[in-house]
Amino acid sequence: MTYLLALDQGTSSSRSIVFDAEGRIVAMAQREFRQIYPQPGWVEHDPEEIWQTQLATAQQALAEAGLGARDVAAIGITNQRETTVVWNRRTGQPVHNAIVWQDRRGEPLCAQLRAQGHADAVRASTGLVVDAYFSATKIRWILDHASGAHIAAAQGELAFGTVDSWLLWKLTGGHVHATDVSNAARTMLFDIRHNTWDHELLKLLHVPDSLLPQVHPSSHVYGHTETRLFGAPIAIAGIAGDQQSALFGQACFKAGLAKNTYGTGCFMLMHTGDRFHLSTNGLITTAAAQPDAQHQYALEGSVFIGGAVVQWLRDGLQAIRASGEVQALAESVPDAGGVMFVPAFTGLGAPYWNAAARGAIVGLTRGSTVAHIARAALESIAFQSAALLQAMDRDAKAGGGVSELRVDGGACVNDLLMQFQADLLGIPVVRPRVIETTALGAAMLAGLACGVYRGLDDLSALWQAERRFHPTMPRDRAAERMAQWEHAVRQAVAT
Repeated sequence: MTYLLALDQGTSSSRSIVFDAEGRIVAMAQREFRQIYPQPGWVEHDPEEIWQTQLATAQQALAEAGLGARDVAAIGITNQRETTVVWNRRTGQPVHNAIVWQDRRGEPLCAQLRAQGHADAVRASTGLVVDAYFSATKIRWILDHASGAHIAAAQGELAFGTVDSWLLWKLTGGHVHATDVSNAARTMLFDIRHNTWDHELLKLLHVPDSLLPQVHPSSHVYGHTETRLFGAPIAIAGIAGDQQSALFGQACFKAGLAKNTYGTGCFMLMHTGDRFHLSTNGLITTAAAQPDAQHQYALEGSVFIGGAVVQWLRDGLQAIRASGEVQALAESVPDAGGVMFVPAFTGLGAPYWNAAARGAIVGLTRGSTVAHIARAALESIAFQSAALLQAMDRDAKAGGGVSELRVDGGACVNDLLMQFQADLLGIPVVRPRVIETTALGAAMLAGLACGVYRGLDDLSALWQAERRFHPTMPRDRAAERMAQWEHAVRQAVAT
């Protein structure tokens, strides 16, 4: 039993990856599922489709690896965070589609909470800003709009969970309703200083505590799968939200280590140790994945539009036919020709937190081409990430700041982007040998709980660098480029 199965449930697809004990990928399976857009600003998923695609990929990955349930030491789950599912405890049926993290329908309630002066209390307990991004207002909306949900919730008949809890419930045949601290921390209802649900916030949001899952450390034996799913029970021994799982998978176990995931959005986390610390620079404080009962924290900044800007070049502007063509197009010009692209299609995340900002392309001249726009689009990913790291450095200045940035996610394979990122930051950008660090983190957490690994030193030894990108741009030039970016952001906000 030296293999680990990671269930990586993402925003657009469900994946399963089998790892060996050395952290090498043995087999992988992936299936996309529908994105449901009932109206502008609303995004939903079918929870049953999430479950069916996740189960199918798990069974497929094991089959492709030639493994049975008894070859697998444990399962680790990592998941899209904040996405909200409410289901009936007796029937196991969702009362509404899952409301996805990107969904903005909770904004009117958030505006009301801010106007009533609750923002400071929310932040002091949860580490979060009041925003529709998080689960709390999504729960409230489902209870207000799903038929009979108010009464059923009051009678204790309903269960709430982020996607990890939903999968755990299904995997165990409805026997376990639980989550880990890293997912609970994204609900805007969890006191991360004391690792407990905040009853004042529950009362404020009118969320019955009977809906809530039990909260455990991220490395913990939660339960076992039903025999019928894989032929024999398998321990489910690790759970972490995708970004905290990636931080763990990048072996960022101590204060000052940071990673950036380049996906649809970009998510940068810096481990801050066991001390609760609120940002003064537009970041949020969140729970890091916990190997045990000891509190672990991280500062986080979220870029809403990262790799999605390349999808827009493909699908919206139709400048490329496939996402992989963007590097060649961008490299066909020596620079962006003064063009700056602020991809605020859904507002700006950290450190700006401006929901009203809209996308802007500035600095256009008669000499501007689609290649300049493509290069500016790629650079926008690095500019937004650099703004995050600068904010983290200001928050962590007493500790000396970040000395290198570990990177993962689909866009980290783009060498042009990674080199520009290093140039802007002035520190090495390090790409690991295994870039599937989100899934690897879940596998590592599961392996730690079931004895495959003895401790964090074993896990640190698994992490290996594939390439280091060292900065080559003079620091005064990098500062000048960042000033140009901030000027472009002010123009996007003004629109």
